[in-house]
Amino acid sequence: MTMTMTKMKYIFWIAAALVGYSYLAYPAWLWLRSLWSPRPVRRGCAAPTVSAVMVVRNEEAVIARKLDNLLTLDYPQEKLDVVVVSDGSSDSTPAILAGYARDSRVRTVTKPEPRGKASGLNDAIRLATGEVLLFTDARQQIEPGALRLLIENFADPEVGAASGELMLGDPTSGETGKGMGLYWQIEKKIRELESASGSVAGATGAIYCARRSLLDASPLPEGTILDDVLLPMQIVRKGSRVVFDSRAQAWDAPYLGKGREFSRKVRTLSGNYQLLQLAPWLLSSQNKIRFEFVSHKLSRLASPFALLALFIASLFLLQPFYRAALGAQLAFYALSLAALAGVKIGPLSRIADPARTFVILNSAAMVAFVNFVTGRKAVWVR
Repeated sequence: MTMTMTKMKYIFWIAAALVGYSYLAYPAWLWLRSLWSPRPVRRGCAAPTVSAVMVVRNEEAVIARKLDNLLTLDYPQEKLDVVVVSDGSSDSTPAILAGYARDSRVRTVTKPEPRGKASGLNDAIRLATGEVLLFTDARQQIEPGALRLLIENFADPEVGAASGELMLGDPTSGETGKGMGLYWQIEKKIRELESASGSVAGATGAIYCARRSLLDASPLPEGTILDDVLLPMQIVRKGSRVVFDSRAQAWDAPYLGKGREFSRKVRTLSGNYQLLQLAPWLLSSQNKIRFEFVSHKLSRLASPFALLALFIASLFLLQPFYRAALGAQLAFYALSLAALAGVKIGPLSRIADPARTFVILNSAAMVAFVNFVTGRKAVWVR
């Protein structure tokens, strides 16, 4: 019995350490590193040619608004063009794109059958002529001055890619601090700290730029889910930095519905597993930010299992400290269930919403693991 209790204590503390490292210790270490070893970006005025590239599928509701947004950015118009690939759209997206193709700054490719976003991006990259490529998605709106601000980072020859900031909310009322909005604020702070002293382990798919010279003609394996991680990591592999610039912003709706939000998180986390298959070099010395990649991307995949181990170990340990730890866990999960059910619990609602988000994210990570083990592919989610 004593041996079993000793093992449970080891499990408890190892699991607690893993969860604590992922969500607390790693950000704290980044903060300290940014103080003792800062690497500020040497920004400057520049105006290279830019090609905005985008892959869309069934985006008739937003594609015209997005193209208008891109074509009116505060950037020299003679140095900005747009390349759009329609990936097997079955709605009026191709017809809308055909109308915009009359503008000499817009080039469109219509694929009759869906081949996946990665394939579409490879086509768009091959067609692009700009010295810098702006990667973006159809739904988000980019602020007028964001591209110019991102381009300032390329005055530093060490910078190969620069990621902007995705804001969840409305430009008039500001960003939300609830639900996935809270998670995204924490995520952005980690990216900011990674950038302050090195490189970011990925970019914001809604708004980031990369030097075309650092991208291969077909940089993405077919079926790649996290193109906004693999492309930046390939740039890091070539010796350049990927930085985060919070001044350059794009806006998106803070909440897309329970089903879509959960599916998007499962897809993203499944993409992290897929990266290890597509690019095993990410765990080798070829990855110059291997420590950051493992700490930022992979440790969270282990968190749901650590949380489960922590809970089970707490059930077996009878000392007052472990009883209190069990009570805290039960209270935390009860709050998350209350928030999921929409139950109002007064002042505790401020804790319940982050608890709900935490549980959803770790549940999505568990589903992603099941998808990985069973070989189930994540679907194309906008």
